[in-house]
Amino acid sequence: MKTINVGSERALEIIKAPQISEKATFLAEKVRQIIFYVSHDANKTEIKSAIEQIWKSQNIEVKSVQIINVKGKKKRFGRYIGQKSDWKKAFVSLKDDREIDFTDVRLFEDK
Repeated sequence: MKTINVGSERALEIIKAPQISEKATFLAEKVRQIIFYVSHDANKTEIKSAIEQIWKSQNIEVKSVQIINVKGKKKRFGRYIGQKSDWKKAFVSLKDDREIDFTDVRLFEDK
């Protein structure tokens, strides 16, 4: 994967939130993969550099990124049928058995 520089504002736009579910915690414990909700226009290299940018104080290095586009489900609202939005999620593998501390995010450090 190529390395590109992503600014701190763009990094926060790319990585929306970690996915917290039973399957996500199982993958985090067994396979050391973390699942994130990401922006629709983000690609693998942007996601990798955004994660390394956000958690650079913890010296996080990303080994690989897999992306899945999830289609929105059709839901019924009374007589009408609507559809939830499509979204994208990323499975991120970390190097060297590292773990991300989600409470320690320092993007804008005083210089």
